[in-house]
Amino acid sequence: MGKTFAEKILAQKAGLAAVEPGQIVTVKPDLGMSHDNTAAIAKLFAKIGRKRVKEPEKLVVILDHVVPAASVDYAQNHKEIREFVREQGIRFYDVGRGVCHQVVVEEGLVGPGDLALGADSHTPTYGAVGAFSAGIGRSEMAAVWATGELWLKVPTTLRIELDGALPELVTAKDVILHVIGKLGADGALYRSVEFAGPLAERMTVSDRMVIANMAAEMGAKNAFFAPDETTLNYLAARTDRTFTPVLPDPDARYEQTIRFAVGGLEPQVACPPDVDHVVPVSEIAGKRVDQVVVGTCTNGRIEDLRLAAEVMAGHPVADGVRMLIVPASREVWLRAAEEGLLGLFAEAGALVLNPGCGPCLGAHEGVLAPGEACLATSNRNFRGRMGSPDAELYLGSPAVAAAAAVTGKITDPRRLVEEER
Repeated sequence: MGKTFAEKILAQKAGLAAVEPGQIVTVKPDLGMSHDNTAAIAKLFAKIGRKRVKEPEKLVVILDHVVPAASVDYAQNHKEIREFVREQGIRFYDVGRGVCHQVVVEEGLVGPGDLALGADSHTPTYGAVGAFSAGIGRSEMAAVWATGELWLKVPTTLRIELDGALPELVTAKDVILHVIGKLGADGALYRSVEFAGPLAERMTVSDRMVIANMAAEMGAKNAFFAPDETTLNYLAARTDRTFTPVLPDPDARYEQTIRFAVGGLEPQVACPPDVDHVVPVSEIAGKRVDQVVVGTCTNGRIEDLRLAAEVMAGHPVADGVRMLIVPASREVWLRAAEEGLLGLFAEAGALVLNPGCGPCLGAHEGVLAPGEACLATSNRNFRGRMGSPDAELYLGSPAVAAAAAVTGKITDPRRLVEEER
């Protein structure tokens, strides 16, 4: 019987001939990523009794969550991180470079055949470029720093096959919301999820990142798209590293294979307070919004900003609505500026923020007041995620977000575009 992607790569990184689901293995990751929580990890690391991290060349720290610092406490946290990475010789990206997951992929720090561990729950994003990537806790990351290795349990694997040509203004975000709505927030709990099928094969790296990122919202340990010409061309433009892809065997044994035909899918919206409370936009259309956010590590790439601008089509942001544009990285910000997108958003009345996590974590920018409602392109909508626990947070694609911004209510973007024709 053949092996899944997770079984093959974990065996390889553990130096074993083969592994089985449920087996505990000690692996040597190719990359360890942390962000604003690095100061806390450094304190745990100090308790281990080590003075130096074992393999600084395999580590990266990216400040992205509360940037620039929003208080003295945050400023002190950043200061301690800067001092630590300088002392340890760790690769470092300071405030303004972008969201950690976007930066890791843009910089070519991971690729096919790599195993990456990150002190952030959305680390599965890197599966978009053929890596095994999983989120771990702070104490686990401190152990990686100290020893260069960590134990993992080999997960069982779900194969999700995507088929069908997406209708106009229906996106990868709608696909993954639909999948999560069907499988549930725990539908892939501690499982490896392989995305395959004709639609997956046609997707851009950006689209694959959306889906791999949100696989975390159904509990996935990691997500995976088989690397292909699209993947290798993307990485070739960003790094001179050579990669050795790891692919599942044709006769791999899956816990379950689930097929989704999404050719007739309409835009989807996840309603509060659960990410799996997903409905077609037609069922929630008309819901008033006070704030709209386009950005984050889920949908803050240049393709997302282009789509939002296309749907807005020169319309101003509706009265009483705050629209926040948060490019996922400096690279995206600059590209959007060169293309005139940032100017279009500003002229429409939107507020363009610095690259980073911004409103997503509800710590500083764009915090919601009690009773307010927001439509965001982010990945989580539980109570209190973006501020007050008495606010409502809806999730949708950049097209749905743009339509909501100019109408002041959740709207099917296709109807808005049709009215312009």
